[in-house]
Amino acid sequence: MQLTPRYLVDNKINVISTDATEASLFVVEYRPVYSRQLKVYRGIDNTLQFRLFNSDQKPVLLSTNIPWIVIFDEHRNKIIERACTITDDQSSTASLTKGTFQVILTENDLLNVQQQYLSYNIYMRNADNTNTITYSNQNFESAGTIFLDSLAFPGPKKSTSVTNFYVENSYWVAGSDDATKIEAQPGINGNDALHTVAIYSSSYIGTVEIQATLENQITGNNNWSTINTITFTGSESMPVPANFNGIFNYIRFKFSADPTDKISKILIRN
Repeated sequence: MQLTPRYLVDNKINVISTDATEASLFVVEYRPVYSRQLKVYRGIDNTLQFRLFNSDQKPVLLSTNIPWIVIFDEHRNKIIERACTITDDQSSTASLTKGTFQVILTENDLLNVQQQYLSYNIYMRNADNTNTITYSNQNFESAGTIFLDSLAFPGPKKSTSVTNFYVENSYWVAGSDDATKIEAQPGINGNDALHTVAIYSSSYIGTVEIQATLENQITGNNNWSTINTITFTGSESMPVPANFNGIFNYIRFKFSADPTDKISKILIRN
């Protein structure tokens, strides 16, 4: 048996302040070799934890100054800027939480951001509303790097939009020829094979038949079986949904009336 370990750990990184109020009389500078790259995942909330040190590598007590984070995409467009939450309990100067703070990047924050390397900075907003930059190391480099991974939680598959309606053998159809075929993707579906349809109509009166075939190619002479029939009265103001199960090669739609200008689109997700 192949055992793959998983770890539940804090995503924590240290930042350095130029505040010397808590530094000792003789400052011994420690220069880290590198600043660790952070990694976050799209499709889930991510908590990033930080700890603020002075140049003597001693944690800085957080009281009236509030840390803020600003994040940029790969094109240097600002996508997030917000105040962090101080987790320093301020119970004592020797507290294990001294200098700690965190920020949560929510699922919605990263919903429309593609996989890429992000950059970030952290600054302190002081009581007098001035801002003080913090550094990721003692070489006075302020920017850090976050890798945004979109593969761990890829989210739902995009829907296929059907907008091309035409006449075939005296009735209206969509998806009945090779140019407009709608693949049912049997290779990725198990036995349940759920398909979801949403029909956007306006004043359409008639029926829409959802049909499917097991044939390997669309030739124009395929045998289609009706999976579901939906009746429209012309009064529908919201998209009409339909769900059905089955493993098919292709799906098409057959209309009892002209859908032109009456059905704007049909969305289908396998």
